Amino acid sequence: MDARTGASEPKGVDANPTVEIERIRYGAGLILAAFVFLLIVMVVAITQFDSAADVTAVVGAVTGVVGTIIGAFFGVQVGSSGKESAEAERINAQKTALALAAKLDPSEADAIIDMIR
Repeated sequence: MDARTGASEPKGVDANPTVEIERIRYGAGLILAAFVFLLIVMVVAITQFDSAADVTAVVGAVTGVVGTIIGAFFGVQVGSSGKESAEAERINAQKTALALAAKLDPSEADAIIDMIR
């Protein structure tokens, strides 16, 4: 809780930049693991199938699924980061509004509230 304004910070907002660094590390690890997995699939497909069309079909199917999963992961991460940023901006605006309201003359406050409604 902020002593000046009385506003409380929501639990979901983390101003710690190490969270973003961890997201980047986790994402990089996920991409590396996907490349290793795709390499293994490609090697197995090449050794198991004689036809280039069969190898392409197997590798293409696996690549599509892996790419979709990684794309979904990063989409969720970007959305989560945007939500956290918007929430932090909202908190900042609320603190500013409360600080300004605390300095406002009570007789002027009623007129401003009526004007807003």
